[in-house]
Amino acid sequence: MSAGLLADVVVVIHFGFVLFVVFGGLLAIWRPKVMWAHVPAALYGLVVVTVGVTCPLTTVERDLRERAGEERYRESFIERYVEGVLYPGDMLREAQAAGVLVVIASWLAVAGRARRRRPAVAA
Repeated sequence: MSAGLLADVVVVIHFGFVLFVVFGGLLAIWRPKVMWAHVPAALYGLVVVTVGVTCPLTTVERDLRERAGEERYRESFIERYVEGVLYPGDMLREAQAAGVLVVIASWLAVAGRARRRRPAVAA
């Protein structure tokens, strides 16, 4: 498999991870065990957007692009593939806030569902 094709595969995996970070909590409403994977993924996503850590998937993709003879891009994955496509480029913070709200709302829904499922304790 060529380095360019591998880089494309990494992009697809990266998109999947970003979608899981934002919407994985909604999946956990249906399958609560997903929370075990979603909590660390969401916390990692929060660190990436607040501290500015470069995701290892971005680094792998950049290296593969370079190996394939393509120019190594400098911007983040979100800036390169999402910003300006899914939302206007000047609304990054608003898009991030919307993502955080989706995560918080889904976690509250999971907690509410867990409370409703818990059997009543006899006094």
